Amino acid sequence: MSLDAIPEWATLLSRPARPSIRSMFADDPERAARFSFDVGDLFVDLSKHRWDDQLRDDLLAVARVAGVFEARDRLFDGDRLNVSEDRPVGHLALRAPRGEAAIVDGVDVSADIERERERLSRFVDAVVDGTIVSPAGLAFTDVVNLGIGGSDLGPAMAHRALRAHRRDRPRVHFVSNVDPAATAEVTSSLDPRRTLVIVSSKTMTTTETLANLAAFERWLEPVAKSRVADHLVAVTVDVEAARRLGIDDERIFPFWDWVGGRYSLASSIGLSLAFAIGNAGFSELRAGMRLVDEHVRAAPIERNVPLLVALLGILYANRDGAETKAIVPYAHDLDRFVDYVQQLDMESNGKSVGRSGAPLVGTSGPIVWGQPGTDAQHAFFQLLHQGTRLVPVDFIGFSRPATDGDLIGDDDRHERLLDNLLAQSRALAFGRPWDETALLANAEHREFPGDRPNTVILAPRLTPSTLGQLIAFYEWVVFFQGWIWGVDSFDQWGVELGKQMAGERSQSDASTELLRERLRRSAT
Repeated sequence: MSLDAIPEWATLLSRPARPSIRSMFADDPERAARFSFDVGDLFVDLSKHRWDDQLRDDLLAVARVAGVFEARDRLFDGDRLNVSEDRPVGHLALRAPRGEAAIVDGVDVSADIERERERLSRFVDAVVDGTIVSPAGLAFTDVVNLGIGGSDLGPAMAHRALRAHRRDRPRVHFVSNVDPAATAEVTSSLDPRRTLVIVSSKTMTTTETLANLAAFERWLEPVAKSRVADHLVAVTVDVEAARRLGIDDERIFPFWDWVGGRYSLASSIGLSLAFAIGNAGFSELRAGMRLVDEHVRAAPIERNVPLLVALLGILYANRDGAETKAIVPYAHDLDRFVDYVQQLDMESNGKSVGRSGAPLVGTSGPIVWGQPGTDAQHAFFQLLHQGTRLVPVDFIGFSRPATDGDLIGDDDRHERLLDNLLAQSRALAFGRPWDETALLANAEHREFPGDRPNTVILAPRLTPSTLGQLIAFYEWVVFFQGWIWGVDSFDQWGVELGKQMAGERSQSDASTELLRERLRRSAT
């Protein structure tokens, strides 16, 4: 069922417009408390949105008819929710605690998951303590993860976000872009004799990753001679393909076809992150994800926060014409989190065909963008405050800084950071009306309409657990939205076409041939 086929959605659209956010606060002194919720360690304020009790109930009625809780239960059961590829979707099983059943496609896979967790943990410890060394007999000081898409962005984002929790050794690096400059930038500071390379590829056919692997093999060859494979580790579904690269079974860490790339951080794809933050930190990240999973499974519908956020996004996209959504973390270390959610959301729900194969009526996933505050305030907030487009905003902040500052005034600067977050949220929602600006010079340019909806998500501190909670929170928002829109959130045919055409040089068109010729001439 798609959104346009739900009668309750038509009922919602027929209701009169709600009053402004400013007036709803004026009429209800308890509004902030009633529309704020706890999800694990996350405090989520949904009071600055264009809704009231009636509109919330209308949206929940849409969710009920769409069968979101039946869909939720199917996801916990690892059912075949990837309909276009007829695959089970089992990433929630990766977050199940030890001793708890983890069902995927009717089978308890908990023993398989635990076995691979233990293998990964032992390998990380052996590299760190020097039991496993390079062919030159030297301890590995650096680890390079070669991957792209879900095999890169999750670990790279988390590695950046958890800077304060990294260990001194080994240092972890990421190469995803096939541009030679990316490889050169990383290798310029490394000793090949002390470098371990992780090849992260679900299928072991990703052209960019294999091209970068070939470059690293050439870089390693002078010091490793015939033992280049002793510098390599593979994370993949295709174990045989990894063996063909000469990698020993002890250094192949499989995951499963029922794990989608953008949902794979809790699998062996997180090996590079485990090197950076330790096995305990990696376990804490998974446990944080599970906290939100359990909230989604147990919370009553009117307090199921990822569902409420999903419904608000549908309201703005499908009723109010919002085409984008901004995410603004007031945390320097979350500077790649927006990229992560962008891939999660736009790969999952950027579809124009429903699960049934019929074209969608109306819009689906938003364009996700943003950057950390306070830089964002000096980049695009002008449009958010006074532009002609509706852009809902998610603000993310932390009560305490990621690290205990060494500089005088660090606590004061963090307080100023949070003051900016709260002020921007308030200004977007309430604005500055005409009666406050009418006597000022250029008054018409200094009026702020307000009524710009935004969510504020707060947590005590950026830790592996709270990062895991944020990841799972957005996963569930995307899942609920995709289900209500009627799309398959777990395939990605739009990604596959571009990869396929990149290898089809014999099939071309006039424009492409002209561009190829210009590139050839410019290269000589």
